[in-house]
Amino acid sequence: MRVGILCSRVRVEEKLLFDAFEALGIAAERLDEREIAARVGRYQPEVDVLLERSVSTSAGLVAVQLFEAGGIPTINSYATSSVCADKIRTSLALAVAGVPQPETEIAFSPEAALESIERLGYPVVMKPPTGSWGRLLARINDRDAAEAIIEHKETLGGVNHHIYYLQEYVAKPGRDIRAFVIGTDAICAIYRNSPHWITNTARGGQAANCPITDDIADICARAARAVSGGQGGVLAIDLLEAPDRGLLVCEVNHTMEFRNSIAPTGVNIPERVAQYTLAVAGERV
Repeated sequence: MRVGILCSRVRVEEKLLFDAFEALGIAAERLDEREIAARVGRYQPEVDVLLERSVSTSAGLVAVQLFEAGGIPTINSYATSSVCADKIRTSLALAVAGVPQPETEIAFSPEAALESIERLGYPVVMKPPTGSWGRLLARINDRDAAEAIIEHKETLGGVNHHIYYLQEYVAKPGRDIRAFVIGTDAICAIYRNSPHWITNTARGGQAANCPITDDIADICARAARAVSGGQGGVLAIDLLEAPDRGLLVCEVNHTMEFRNSIAPTGVNIPERVAQYTLAVAGERV
């Protein structure tokens, strides 16, 4: 079995993944997307399966398309990754599947964005349609703040920032939940605790074990199927605990970090990812 791991930079997560494959008797090959030059229609990758771990979302998405065109199964697939990489597409997929999520509106102009914000009610969360690590999120508490942030986005932001992705603010209890999904099974989860309203561990949130309840398992399975066309994948699903509605899906991530989640959960996440990767490859070989 020839396993390729696409990564231009070997972070802690990638090192753990290489070690996990080695423990399973597989010497995974590092593939740096910066070294790939593929002739369209003739590219024949010399691996049986690709695990995409690029730090560049755009490069990873293109590389996955090239490998799939060459007949190589990828994790995650382009269909799944392209949905998860776009918050708008994720929200639409969740809505079609009836998966609970915060109330969300999309607007295409400053005027429409202000109308959406007023309709959702303050405070409102504004996010870029693409991005990670909690960057460029804004909690908007009143109209003055809304007008200022919209003006900055219109003046300084690129074209992508001129599409407004707006969500209701959910008053979570000083934490959110990140659940790790393999296929459609939630294998473990962490609470991300923080006094700040942004609880990402990349922004200082502290990880603690979160037991997998029936409700968590159910909503994660539904969300994984929604963004993947049914088959699931290797995903991290961020959940909010709404006081009056229960669990809501906030985001679905397709190249998640997990270094801070192994110890508190006691689950060997890289081993589970490696096992899933080999199982997917075995179905195709």
